[in-house]
Amino acid sequence: MKFAIISKGDNKSNILTEKIRSYLEEFELVYEEKEPEIVITVGGDGTLLHAFHHYVHRIDKTAFVGVHTGHLGFFADWLPEEVEKLVIHIAKTPFQIVEYPLLEVTVRYIDGIDEKRYLAVNECTVKSVEGSLVVDVEIKGEKFETFRGDGLCISTPSGSTAYNKALGGAIIHPSLASIQLSEMASINNRVFRTIGSPLVLPQHHTCILKPVNDVDFHITIDHLFLVQKKVKSIQYRVAEEKIRFARFRPFPFWKRVKESFVSE
Repeated sequence: MKFAIISKGDNKSNILTEKIRSYLEEFELVYEEKEPEIVITVGGDGTLLHAFHHYVHRIDKTAFVGVHTGHLGFFADWLPEEVEKLVIHIAKTPFQIVEYPLLEVTVRYIDGIDEKRYLAVNECTVKSVEGSLVVDVEIKGEKFETFRGDGLCISTPSGSTAYNKALGGAIIHPSLASIQLSEMASINNRVFRTIGSPLVLPQHHTCILKPVNDVDFHITIDHLFLVQKKVKSIQYRVAEEKIRFARFRPFPFWKRVKESFVSE
C-alpha cells in the first residue's frame, strides 16, 4: 500500500510523523506523496482540510485518517499514544471506507470569464469586500429573498459543527447528503427582510447567489481565502464527489459532538 503523511508542522507533530513513517516502512508499506492510497494527517482538523485540498484531484482514489496532536478533532480522531495501534491497523487490516458529502461551489463571471469550480469539506463563506453583502438568493431556480447583511455561510453536514454552529445553524449528521445556508448578521427592519433562520437543502436542490450591485467578494473555501471580482453568480449544491475516510473503528459522531460542546 502507498501512503503519505502530512504534518501540522510543529515539533510534536513532526516527531510523530517521522515515527509513523518509520513504523509503516518497517511493515514494507511504500511512502508515496504523489499517488497515495491513504493519507495520514498529524495535527488537527485544519491539517486534514489542508491534505484534502492538496489531494482534491484524486479524492476518488485516496482515503484520509487523522491523528490529532492538539484539541480533539472531528476528523482527526486518533490520539498520539494510539499510533502503534493505528499503524498495525493500516498495515494488517483492510479498512472500511466511509464517504461524507462535499459542497460544490461554482463561481460564474461576467465578461465571458471561465467559471471556477471548488469543493469544500466544511463550508464556503461569502462577504462583500466593502460594506454589506447584498445578493438575491435563488433556490431551485426561483428567487427566495434578497439578503442584506455581513455575509452568508453555506456548509456541509461535516462542517455544521464549525462556523455554521457559531452562526446558530443546526448540527447535521454527516451521513445526510445536504447543504445548509446560515446568515451572518442580516439586516431586518420594515424595509428589508430575510428569513432569519438557517435553511437546510437536500441533495437535489441548488442554491444560487446573485449580486445586486457590482462589488468584489471575499470568499472562503474551508481554509482557503479568495478575492473574487466581476462575479455574476455563485452556485451551491451537494457535490457528486465525496471525501473518503479510512475507518478502523466506529466513529461515534454524537459522542464526539457531546465531548466537544457539552461535556465538562
